Amino acid sequence: MIDIRKAADRGHANHGWLDTYHTFSFAGYRDPEHVHFRALRVMNEDRVTPGQGFGTHPHNDMEIVTYVLEGALEHKDSMGNGEVLRPGEFQRMTAGTGITHSEFNPSDTEPVHLYQIWLFPDRKGHRPSYEQKRFPDEQLHNRLRVVASPEAEEGSLSIHQDARIYLSKLDAGATVEYPLAESRHAWLQVLRGQVTLNGQPLETSDGAAVSEARLLKIEATGDAEIMLFDLA
Repeated sequence: MIDIRKAADRGHANHGWLDTYHTFSFAGYRDPEHVHFRALRVMNEDRVTPGQGFGTHPHNDMEIVTYVLEGALEHKDSMGNGEVLRPGEFQRMTAGTGITHSEFNPSDTEPVHLYQIWLFPDRKGHRPSYEQKRFPDEQLHNRLRVVASPEAEEGSLSIHQDARIYLSKLDAGATVEYPLAESRHAWLQVLRGQVTLNGQPLETSDGAAVSEARLLKIEATGDAEIMLFDLA
């Protein structure tokens, strides 16, 4: 079964400095039919204007993965980390027992376009921690590259949840397949471009929840970038 979440059906708020879309209930957006999918709690697509950002705020007991598509995002946190994420870079933050951080667009001229993803952790009370990583384009080209996993497989980010996140950059006409183990579920997020998922068309910013399927066939109908989640 494939349940498509069209980009236009997501929650949306434009605060001037922040233009944000919510796949699942978040902040002032409440949709009882879209609260989370398995361990996937938040899928926010954000655009932040130059010189603006999120002031210092707290998190706890959540695995937070951020991916920058365009522009730059400056991060500072209560663990002493201070980094700038640039296009193609991932950040993983385990909020655990508690953390405060800020996220800011350091550019005077360019907006930043990013996805922020939250997953429920496998338990409460993890020690807060932080990672930042880039994966070479050749490892993403027309293949699914694991970028986050519980065991830090293949040098991926380490997350405290029975979930794996894959990234792929596809040429038009390219196909990738992913076998989904019995009792597992998947979420596909189209970051850019157009694809079909088992024959069903998806466009930029569309998502799809998959259950009771054993093989996922993803074909790019134009150049595309996708993120795939394998979830318990």
